Amino acid sequence: MMVFLASGSGAAGKFKEKHMGYIQESLSNGEQVRELFRLHWVAKLPMVFWLILSIPTFGLTLLLAIWEWLKLRSIEQGVTNKRVILKTGIISRKSEEMKVSSIETVEIVQGVIGRIFGFGTVKVTGRGISDLVFKNIDDPMDVKRKIESVETA
Repeated sequence: MMVFLASGSGAAGKFKEKHMGYIQESLSNGEQVRELFRLHWVAKLPMVFWLILSIPTFGLTLLLAIWEWLKLRSIEQGVTNKRVILKTGIISRKSEEMKVSSIETVEIVQGVIGRIFGFGTVKVTGRGISDLVFKNIDDPMDVKRKIESVETA
């Protein structure tokens, strides 16, 4: 879905095109986005590796770097007042969602390097066998707090 925002004055105002993400497009009545979670810069290391490797390989690995960039751009993760959402997929789409009222635990997995640099994995467990796993998330403790502090409407 594309939204056009008017800027400038008068009939000759310029229009900016802004792409709405999956989370905004999938909101139900009365649902509001509480927080969108960012990936840590460590998640970009494979892309940087392929970019650097493209120099001695005369650009052969550039396609792999572009693929990694597209994968990173396609990830959306966040929490609304009703759901926790993880969306992936470049061309196809895979969304994992869990109702906030179904959440039983929010766990953090963070190794030594993750503690030093401030990244980790947040695992949201719900009733039954469902899990939502946010990998390479920036500031996992803050993400945990934000998920647990959402009050359902």
